[in-house]
Amino acid sequence: MTVNLTRIYTRLGDGGETHLGDMSRVRKTHPRIEAYGDIDELNAQIGVALAVASLPERYRPWLRRVQNDLFDAGADLAVPETGDAGARERLRLHADQVTWLEQACDEVNDTLAPLKSFVLPGGTAAAAQLHVCRTVCRRAERRALLVDEASPEVVRYLNRLSDLLFILSRGANDGDEPLWEPGRHR
Repeated sequence: MTVNLTRIYTRLGDGGETHLGDMSRVRKTHPRIEAYGDIDELNAQIGVALAVASLPERYRPWLRRVQNDLFDAGADLAVPETGDAGARERLRLHADQVTWLEQACDEVNDTLAPLKSFVLPGGTAAAAQLHVCRTVCRRAERRALLVDEASPEVVRYLNRLSDLLFILSRGANDGDEPLWEPGRHR
C-alpha cells in the first residue's frame, strides 16, 4: 500500500473541520481526531526517544516498528466502522501486533530486577523520555476509549504499548532507577 502526497496544504481545514478516512467531515475537536492526534504526538515523542544517545541500541528497531504500528493505529481510528460490506478493505490493527508488544515486554522484563516501589519518571535521558512517551500513550488510550465504535485492537495496542514503554524506561536506567519513597519528606 503506497501513499502519495502531492500537496501538503489544502485549506480544507481552515474552518475547523477535517476529513476522516471515509471522507466524512467532522470538527477537529471530534473524539476520533483527538485520539489519533494524541497517537501522532506519541509517535513524535518516540522520535525524540530515538534521537537520545543513551537509548539502548536493542530498543531502536522495536521503537521504529512501534512508530509504524502507530501510523496503522491512526489509520484505523481515521475510518469509522460502517458495516458496509461493499466498502474497500481498511487498514486495521491486528491482534498479532498486540502479541508482538507482549513478547517484547516479556523479553525485557525478564532482564530486570523485581520492583520494590513505584518508579519515579527520570534517571537517564532515554528513560526520562520513555516515561514521557508512556504518559502520552496513556492519554492516547483514554482518548481512544471515547471514540464510538473504535477498534478494540487500538485500545489493546495502546494499553500494551504503555506497558512496554514503562519496561523500556526501566531497562534504559540499567538498574539505577529513581524509586518513590512514600512520605520521605514529611
